[in-house]
This record gives sequence, structure tokens and C-alpha cells, in this order.
Amino acid sequence: MSGHGRPDLPVVIVGGLHADARRAAVARLLADVPGSVVLHHDLATAAVGTVVRTVRDATGVLSSGEAPLVNDCACCALREDLVPELERLARAGGTPLAVVELWDSVEPKAMAEVVTAGGFTVTGVITAVDPALVLPYLGNGDDLAEGGLAAAATDQRTVADTFARQLEYAPVLALADSPEADDEDRELLAQLHPTARRVPIGHGDPAGSSPLARAARAGFDVEAAAAAQHPACALLPAEADAHGVATLVWHSRRPFHPERLYAALEDLTCAAARSRGRFWLADKADTLLHWDAAGGALCVESAGPWLASLPDAAWEMVPPVRRAAAALDWHPEHGDRCQHLVFTSPGLDRDGLERLLESCLLTDAEYAAGRAAWERLPSAFDTLLEV
Repeated sequence: MSGHGRPDLPVVIVGGLHADARRAAVARLLADVPGSVVLHHDLATAAVGTVVRTVRDATGVLSSGEAPLVNDCACCALREDLVPELERLARAGGTPLAVVELWDSVEPKAMAEVVTAGGFTVTGVITAVDPALVLPYLGNGDDLAEGGLAAAATDQRTVADTFARQLEYAPVLALADSPEADDEDRELLAQLHPTARRVPIGHGDPAGSSPLARAARAGFDVEAAAAAQHPACALLPAEADAHGVATLVWHSRRPFHPERLYAALEDLTCAAARSRGRFWLADKADTLLHWDAAGGALCVESAGPWLASLPDAAWEMVPPVRRAAAALDWHPEHGDRCQHLVFTSPGLDRDGLERLLESCLLTDAEYAAGRAAWERLPSAFDTLLEV
């Protein structure tokens, strides 16, 4: 029994913009875990004010209904409706696994946190992927709204950045059997998320011991997953080069010149299918900046202060994983301030990219002028960082 006085109900979240692969993965789980039930909220009709919820098992639809929009937000409706539905299932008993199938553009991080906050145990988060579609989706800078995939009227996300987050958050990738996929596609997937378990959706096992069914119940740590996405301690990919796909990991202990970096942003953003990491601007010495690029579009955000800029007393409020990550790479003068950017792409021009990045750093003379001089440099990023 859970602390809520109801039977425990293990929950696995299955998401992804690759809808055919996602549906195949859900069907596989229904077939392989007898008695399992799928909850799905369809946001396709959100524009006209409704979210349609269905609950089904291997035999078909058990119930359906509409969840009202909350503040004109379909995702908010999903949040409000999901936990009560799970509670109803749990009280009814007899369900060995609840599969939450996310609608196309819903991101697993938010839903895993909602389900956990509701008192349920998330035993797995799976993103379903067609390997042949990884590069096309990563390269798609269209707004979700253009493809009818927006989760709210205010949704500003693109196909590329949404797909990247879906892919990188999940510790398990369920791979569709894609005849069109080649070695380059599979290598790109492996380099984008090297720590993921890649499980073929494959063929069933009614005994419930198929690789996908085992992965759905292997366990999941919401806090660790969130930490792994934070730019200060993210588990970024390592150097790699195989099957025409390369990953460049670029480090520097010297700050960027804000104007030179700003002038190079378009070239840097378009140099790779995916790039991410943290960086340091000379005129903003206390601010850890997050670099997140996909589909030819770059998002730059402040991720709070560098630890080196905090008073000692504030360190107690910093999560241990963040302190540990900083300690591993601490510089006697600059602390945790650094450039750590990772670029992954087929056909990556590593040498050209490294030269461009190096050209954006402070020169020896600028560096020697010291921090007071750095802070007087023009603030080229202010408009980009406006919230």
C-alpha cells in the first residue's frame, strides 16, 4: 500500500514525437504485461477547448471522457486530470502497470514530476524513437504550432528543441524497427544520448520479460534525471567519431568576448545538428549561461550564478550533485567558471568549429586587462537574455 492508503500502482511514461514508434512501444507493453492499462490525453482538439482522455487495455477502450482546459492550457488540463485518473485506477486494484502515453509534443520531464508529486512511483520513462527520423526531427526548426503540435496557444517551442529534450531526458529509448535507418542514424542516436538504454520494440513476450517490459519497471529517479539536465552538472556526451558522425567536446578556462561570440552565433548554431552546454561571458562573470541549440535555432538562458560567485554561506543551499560537479573541475582562480560546449552532428567540421570558438575568446591582452576591464565590455547578449 502507498502512503495514500491505496494499492501501489507502478507508472511508466512513454513519450515522443515519433507517434508510430510511440504507439508500437505502448502496444508492446500492453501485450507483454497482462492486465496493464494505458492512459492517454489527446491534445489535438485543445484549440477548440477540449482534451480527450482515453483509458484502454489490450482488449480496447475501457473508458473515455473530456478533461476541461485549465487557463486555456492543454498541458495544465493534463496535469490536473492525470493524477486523479491514476488514483482511480489504483483504488480499483488489479493493475500491474499503468502506462501513461504522452501526446506527441508533451515532454516527459514535466509529467514524471507531476506523477511523482501525486504520490505514485514512476518505474520508467521511455522515449520511442524511429532511428531514421532522428536527423530530420533534430533539423526541423518549425514551430510546433505549424504542424498542429502545440500544447497551448502560447506554445513557442520548435519540433527540434522539443524532440531533443524528449530524447535526452529518458534513460530508455524504445527503438522502432526501421528499414530506412542506416549506421549513421544509429550512431547519431548513440552519440546524442550515450548513457541511454536502447531497447528494440521488437517482438513480444507474454511472460512479461521482454526487454521493453523489463525497462518499463527498472526504476527511475526524478531528482537525478532533473540534475542530469541542468547545465551546471549535465551528463553531456563525450568525444566521439564514427560512421560519419562526430561529437566535439570543447573546454576553455577563458571567458568569451561578448561581441565576438554574438557575431559568431549563427555560424556556431548551424555548425551541428545539436549543441548544448554552459558558457561564460567576460562581462557577466557571475552568471552561468546555458547553451541549447537544435534545428538551426539557439536558446541562451541564465542558469543562475556560478558557484564561485556565491558567498560560502550560500553553498549549503546548493544541491550536493551540483557541488560535486563543480569540485571535479575547480580552477584555483576561476572556480567553476568555464566553457563546456558539446557539438554533435554528421559531417561535423571539428577543426573549423574549434577555430571559430577560440576566436571568440578574450585575446591575451584582453584577458590580462583583468575583470574590471572585462565588465566594461559591451553587453551584446542583453536582448537575447531578456525574459
